[in-house]
Amino acid sequence: MIYKAGIRTVSLGNKKAKLWIKGRKGIFKKLRNTVSEFSNEKIIWMHAASLGEFEQGRPVLQKLKETNSNIKIIVTFFSPSGFEIVKNNKEFTNVFYLPMDSRLHAEKWMNILKPDLVLWVKYEYWHYYLQEIQKRKIPLLMVSGIYRESQTFFKWYGGFYRNMLKPFTHFFVQNENSKEWLEKLVPAEKITISGDTRCDRVINIVNNFSEIPGIADFCGDKKVIVAGSTWEEDEAEWTHYVREHPEIKFIIAPHEIDEENLGDVQKQFAGSLFYSEWMSNRLTFNHTEINCLIIDNIGMLSRLYYYATVTFVGGGFGDDGLHNILEAAVYGRPVIFGPEYDKNFEAEEMLESSGAISIKNAIELEKIVDELLKDNEALRIRSEAAKNYVYKNAGATDKIISYIESNKLL
Repeated sequence: MIYKAGIRTVSLGNKKAKLWIKGRKGIFKKLRNTVSEFSNEKIIWMHAASLGEFEQGRPVLQKLKETNSNIKIIVTFFSPSGFEIVKNNKEFTNVFYLPMDSRLHAEKWMNILKPDLVLWVKYEYWHYYLQEIQKRKIPLLMVSGIYRESQTFFKWYGGFYRNMLKPFTHFFVQNENSKEWLEKLVPAEKITISGDTRCDRVINIVNNFSEIPGIADFCGDKKVIVAGSTWEEDEAEWTHYVREHPEIKFIIAPHEIDEENLGDVQKQFAGSLFYSEWMSNRLTFNHTEINCLIIDNIGMLSRLYYYATVTFVGGGFGDDGLHNILEAAVYGRPVIFGPEYDKNFEAEEMLESSGAISIKNAIELEKIVDELLKDNEALRIRSEAAKNYVYKNAGATDKIISYIESNKLL
């Protein structure tokens, strides 16, 4: 109740908070209407905190659809950043906000939905929903789980959170370290190291790649830097380099694309254009005078990295955490990011394999980029290392599907 009251207060001046509240109005009626149209299909419910987690669970849902003709899929989100994008997805049409966690909400939700299988992606634990799933003896799988010493589960005061692990039928974790920590609390036979389903997801994107209108025209035959999911701290590291290198094409895709933030980003890069402006008037622009394109939409970043010579992924200079580096690496592009990546084991492993580079400031950034753009052999080695890392770690989806099938969970 305290959380909900806080959201209502914040919503008075916050667009995301308003969406959070508006999206939950009449949610049970919407769910009931949706489920009433189902016939005798098995119901799979997947919950994801936000868009990134949905992308991790997506390959599993896609595979389940391929192998099971009699299923219906319900996807829920807690945050607007996931729901507002996926609600228009043509592949998964039954998308909902998850109501606030309470005994009443959880009972009502489960009474209407009656799922046959539940998938929880990576993290986010809701006590009452998990209790209801356990009470009804519904199979519950953790997809791409990640566990580390710093989490509350492993603290002396974490008893409440440890209890939320009990309802899970099986845990599919991303790495050995996660398994080692989880084994302190969960029987080893309930844990499988599957790897990260995001590897399967980004490989699927590459296999089904389609060109983005106007991007190849902007890039021409120049060397290209794509900086994706950037925050203000990330963009600040690039301002000098972009200004000093008009011969290079830069594509910046900010993490936040509200009008105010986009205006701030454009101010940092003199002479830059928004993608929407470029698409409206690109035939009239002098291509040689424009070297920086700012992406003012959501949904094309995973394909933008295809056009890069070198990539940069944001989040490594702030508290929000490093964003998805696999989307860039899968194309065989070296990945650069800031110094804050301690919660991202892929970053650590890719650094060890030479597919990624971490920099502390703009001086290091400019030195590294110059070296990569001038040394074709160094660029080739790092590019291959990045791509090999993704393909070497693929296969998590098949492991999860195999478990579902062998245990006849559907």
